[in-house]
Amino acid sequence: MIHRLSRLAVHLFALIALMWSGAAMAEVQIHFHSFNGSVLLGRYPHTFIVLDGTLSSGQVVNENYGFSARRATTEVLSGPVEHMVLAESERNVRRTNRHFSLTISDAQYRRIIAEVQRWQNAPGKYYDLETRNCIHFVGEMARILGLRVEYPGDMLRRPKKWLNHITALNPQLGARAID
Repeated sequence: MIHRLSRLAVHLFALIALMWSGAAMAEVQIHFHSFNGSVLLGRYPHTFIVLDGTLSSGQVVNENYGFSARRATTEVLSGPVEHMVLAESERNVRRTNRHFSLTISDAQYRRIIAEVQRWQNAPGKYYDLETRNCIHFVGEMARILGLRVEYPGDMLRRPKKWLNHITALNPQLGARAID
């Protein structure tokens, strides 16, 4: 009987250790990116987030989200237009500026995804160059994580400059501005 209990205790200890190490290895990071853009290359300046790592459930995360007008037309200049949440290809992600990264909890990850879905599923014409563009989208993700966020008017169409500004507002990130 004592032998069975000690064997059970060893198995229980091994199971707890395995669960503990799995939880310790679980880590998701959020990265804040900007794309310089070029009208000649057909891409406007843009900002988006990248999520990667593993949740404590073991689910692997490899996602990115940005917010944009559904169609790049002159209508964008005159008010709200149809919107979309889009994902960049891995190749495009590699060609962008990574400004800073944070490790986030499973709960924060779920809040980020819920916010992405809220923007994606917003009714009507939700993209507005002045009040709800990619900068506002990424800013809301940063705000969820407790970062200080501002939207200076001269930066609303300059994602790299804006993310450099957010970096300066949040020295706890330990990040540097990108030239």
